[in-house]
Amino acid sequence: MKKDPYEILGVSKNAADKEIKIAYRKLALQWHPDRNKSAQATEKFKEINEAYEILSDPKKKEMYDQYGNADAANPFGGFQQGPFNFTYSYGNRQNPLEGFGFSDPFEIFEQFFGMASPFGQYRRQPHGQVAIDFDEAFRGAEKEIVIDGKKRKVKIPAGIDDGQRIRFSDYSVTVRVRPDKTFQRSGDDLFIDVKLPLFEAIVGGTVAVPTPEGKATIRIKQGTQPGTTLRLSGNGMPRVNSHSRGDLYMRLHIDIPKYPDLTSKQKKALEELKES
Repeated sequence: MKKDPYEILGVSKNAADKEIKIAYRKLALQWHPDRNKSAQATEKFKEINEAYEILSDPKKKEMYDQYGNADAANPFGGFQQGPFNFTYSYGNRQNPLEGFGFSDPFEIFEQFFGMASPFGQYRRQPHGQVAIDFDEAFRGAEKEIVIDGKKRKVKIPAGIDDGQRIRFSDYSVTVRVRPDKTFQRSGDDLFIDVKLPLFEAIVGGTVAVPTPEGKATIRIKQGTQPGTTLRLSGNGMPRVNSHSRGDLYMRLHIDIPKYPDLTSKQKKALEELKES
């Protein structure tokens, strides 16, 4: 279980944005691996940035407060181990250093530590960009792109997120994931809106819902209320370099038929229900 981002940054749930930024900056300076040589510095620095990524984004913060989902974002994929090495990247998400005047994460070395970035060699590498569909991000893909006039075959791991960068020995590639009409993504979790027929909401039943791997049938409890959120554990996005997956959250919306569209039999059933 991942830690509470509020606990990691040492702030309360009512903390203002400015207070969160100050707490983040203080901890980032304290635990940056280039300043702190302790064994736990790298992991601690990763936790701090993941926590700030959640709390600095109003939508992710609201989602965490509502669902308790600490996996909502992981901007520092470079700490993951395995054949795919990700650099600092943010995609459409907020850059956690931006609030302190850093548009580039490498600038932190020059302004905080008075030294050139140790990652300079990677910044000079040829760089390309590739766009993929949601399904390709879910299953993984192989793409051919041209970088500096050379054709490159790029293997994209299942679970990659929009804006993440894959770094190889002599070049790097930023992956852009096209938005999907059905699934909304937050970190490794997926969210969908499901229309629930009125009668199933009242008496219970089953309903078919989309998942990245096809339709799934879920059971609806009697008396389900509008706005209810259900979770299918392990049906979200694959976690890169892991055999685990995020979760699929279903937001239920009761589909109330217009009265003129009801059949006489349906009207009678509703009237009997009202009188019972």
